[in-house]
Amino acid sequence: MGGERQEEIEVVHSWSAPRSLSTSIMYSFAQRDDMEVLDEPLYATFLRATGIERPYREELLSQMESDGDKVVKEIIYGPGRKKYRFCKHIAKQRLLGLPKDLMKKGKHFILIRNPLNILPSFDKVAPPSLLELGLAELVSIYSELSELGKAPPVIDTEDLEQDPEGTLRGLCEDLAIPFQETMLRWEAGPKPIDGIWAPWWYKSVHKSTGFARVRKYPRAFPFNLYDLLEQSLPFYNMLRSRVRRKSSLMKTLPPPDLPVPANEKLLAWVGDEILPRESAKVSVFDSVVQGGDAVWEGLRVYDGKIFKLEEHLDRLFDSAKALAFNNVPLHDEIKEAIFRTLNANGMFDNTHIRLTLTRGKKVTSGMSPAFNLYGCTLIVLPEWKPPVYDNVSGITLVTATTRRNSPNNLDSKIHHNNLLNNILAKVEGNNASADDAIMLDKDGYVSETNATNIFLVKKGRVLTPHADYCLPGITRATVMELVVKEKLVLEERRISLSEFHTADEVWTTGTMGELSPIVKIDGRVIGDGKVGPVTRRLQNAYKKLTEESGVPIPSNEES
Repeated sequence: MGGERQEEIEVVHSWSAPRSLSTSIMYSFAQRDDMEVLDEPLYATFLRATGIERPYREELLSQMESDGDKVVKEIIYGPGRKKYRFCKHIAKQRLLGLPKDLMKKGKHFILIRNPLNILPSFDKVAPPSLLELGLAELVSIYSELSELGKAPPVIDTEDLEQDPEGTLRGLCEDLAIPFQETMLRWEAGPKPIDGIWAPWWYKSVHKSTGFARVRKYPRAFPFNLYDLLEQSLPFYNMLRSRVRRKSSLMKTLPPPDLPVPANEKLLAWVGDEILPRESAKVSVFDSVVQGGDAVWEGLRVYDGKIFKLEEHLDRLFDSAKALAFNNVPLHDEIKEAIFRTLNANGMFDNTHIRLTLTRGKKVTSGMSPAFNLYGCTLIVLPEWKPPVYDNVSGITLVTATTRRNSPNNLDSKIHHNNLLNNILAKVEGNNASADDAIMLDKDGYVSETNATNIFLVKKGRVLTPHADYCLPGITRATVMELVVKEKLVLEERRISLSEFHTADEVWTTGTMGELSPIVKIDGRVIGDGKVGPVTRRLQNAYKKLTEESGVPIPSNEES
């Protein structure tokens, strides 16, 4: 021992699956002048407890301590000659019954690798299985450390290979230890710190001198392991979502702030199940991805009731029929999916629902509906969402050069997801710093805005365009009924743009925004630039109607 004094040491634990550059990162930490290294100190304990066969099993058990208590207390946390001790662990080696100090003490981080890149070379020593991969155990380790108040940093080998220095600097920062440049390089060949198993597992890493990517493109995937890939990816993706610094083939942007932060955690219905926000996805073969081939409705929830639910469902089924959808879910099935999703989220007020029905998944990519043999895909996306426009002070519009689709091309009465016509108009509105854009029909008459129907008031008369080039909105129809109920004169006809410019009052209607006053169009102030009396009167009537009507959302309390 040379008489060197041994002192209490600070332990850094690396947890990973096999074939995840875990040995490379061990070599990296071994280059530090303040670090000693242990290669899988729990391996013998694991082999003795599980009885798993390895070509080196007997040699390993004869040379390594296999008593878990002794390994943790005397080897992992025993005194040392340097400030830090790095312990490389494979996740599956964390067995039940090991001393609790293993997780409670020290600094921990998790190293992950996409199983797509692990599995092609995994079976050289051990038969691949979910247990052998250890990704589920890594999730368990992350959860246990988080419950202890020590949520561990997670790094991905993809990031380590693309940006070694940035990733290691970030890791050292998270671990509260200084970064050292020496961590970026090491000499090729076997190392004294290698475990007995190195000749079986470390041939590739012995050729390395750093984290440089060995090959530009992935190996061909062994498709006999496809089921195992599907089983393991959710665990990898869960951990990947915890990575602080991510590199990617494509440039990624920092996460944006959400308009309503509470929507960061919500549940959505996709297909036939309820999923968390980040897991709520459709197949790349779904028709809505392949061609915007879907129909949709917007629903709003007021005080435990869904306003105009039956009317929206009727229009959804009409749109699906117009597009010749097959295997459409039943009316009551869709309602039940809506009710279940709202109950799961606890959303009974101030909620907007985007209800989508796609033609469904295809057996192969292509335009033809003949490829849609799986049935329709139902999506119920609820969000906490107040009306999206300023309905108190009013909003502004500009007129887009993009014309509204003619029934000669694509009938707007089909409430479909192929919204490029509207999106192009919205782009113009955004570029003009307006809230929305008016769209004209082929003859130059006002049709609607990119997102809503539109009304004007002139000398006490309420006018709205014919629904020839626009969606006959359900909120539009509701407001038209209210106009009559309020004993106002209603006229539905072709209306020119100049009539809107010179109107006394203008408002738009839609489920998402309700009844929104317009105070300026194309730079022209509407009326006196304030919300007009007819608009206010109808807003109040609409609010009262939402309070009095709607389909109640059944809940467990009621049942």
